[in-house]
Amino acid sequence: MPTTPRNIYIIGAQSTGKSTLVDALEAHFRQNTSSSLPAPTVIREVARAVLRDHNFTAQDIRDSPTRALELQRLILAAQAKAEGEVKNKASLTPSTPSSWLISDRSAIDPVVYAWMYVGPEAAKALMESTEWRGMHDRMAGSLVVVCEAGVEWLTDDGVRLMPTGKSEWARTHEVFCQVLEEASMRYIVLPCNLGQTEERLDFVLRNYKSPGLV
Repeated sequence: MPTTPRNIYIIGAQSTGKSTLVDALEAHFRQNTSSSLPAPTVIREVARAVLRDHNFTAQDIRDSPTRALELQRLILAAQAKAEGEVKNKASLTPSTPSSWLISDRSAIDPVVYAWMYVGPEAAKALMESTEWRGMHDRMAGSLVVVCEAGVEWLTDDGVRLMPTGKSEWARTHEVFCQVLEEASMRYIVLPCNLGQTEERLDFVLRNYKSPGLV
């Protein structure tokens, strides 16, 4: 394991098992703490709270480019705030190893959805923001895992924007990879044929120890 733990970002298209994987990672690291590897801080998906607190619906993303972009800006700001709180926590406890995080989604996500439902120029504008630049630098030194679309459990929970079909689902995955590459961000793809949580956890841990990055 690294002396200073790398952050882990679990990202990707809708309903690809990200939150379940984050829970498994949190449990693993909490059970395997040491003086050089403290337990991580977990950032849960911020978009749900933004949707609720600002009276957005997932359908707003499809129906109104203006509201879609506003929503993505709010999500980007919420992610920046959550990551900033982790950084501040570390600065308040200098006697312990640097605080590190596992994040369910990232600053990439609002950029991807702006790209898909507003347009490339809107996505690029988000990437020029102060919030994005700070999080980009943090992600650049982290393990970024993109969960591939195509798993068997695509279900609508009534909150998230769901793809209209498998082609849109696959397109979302492609845009995630495209945005990461345009941002010069290294990443690995967690294959959709790894369906069991134990398999997915093992895949991430192996790459965390010996990075094989795209």
